[in-house]
Amino acid sequence: MSEHETTSETLGEPTRRDFLYLTTGMAGAVGAVSVAWPFIDQMRPDASTLALASIEVDVSSLEPGMSLTAKWRGKPVFIRNRTPKEIEEANAVALSDLKDPIARNANLPADAQATDVDRSAGKDKENWIVMIGSCTHLGCVPLGQAGDFGGWFCPCHGSHYDTAGRIRKGPAPMNLAVPTFSFVSDTVIKIG
Repeated sequence: MSEHETTSETLGEPTRRDFLYLTTGMAGAVGAVSVAWPFIDQMRPDASTLALASIEVDVSSLEPGMSLTAKWRGKPVFIRNRTPKEIEEANAVALSDLKDPIARNANLPADAQATDVDRSAGKDKENWIVMIGSCTHLGCVPLGQAGDFGGWFCPCHGSHYDTAGRIRKGPAPMNLAVPTFSFVSDTVIKIG
């Protein structure tokens, strides 16, 4: 042992210097968090954004064959009242013919198949389809009642969706997503 070493330093026991380092470090960490918190807190969404967590859309004016686009959480949402012919065409597609066999419907289990009824508002309202209007390839907004399958067509890269919003042709890897929604009355849909 050298003449400047103490017994506690050679045995590895904590010293006063260790205690001062530890308390100084803790004080610095608390200070850093207290300075950073206002910057972190200001990144939370404001009340107007939180108010858009859900919207209600009146669909009373949509006759069969008509659609509208609503804005929810900054994204377009396609709502369509499909014709009996469009429903029939969608039901005639074999699941083995689909590029993406998963429904992508937030109202159903994640492994639900992409049948027409599982992509729609259900058996009683199979004519209604509600989807996020962003192409699953690069997020473009597809054109309605267009493309090879009469559903939606993304002209940017050539993705074709059928009348149930399922990808049938082109680079898009998945069906158009179906958000959480419900009918709060016969003519009003709540999204979110």
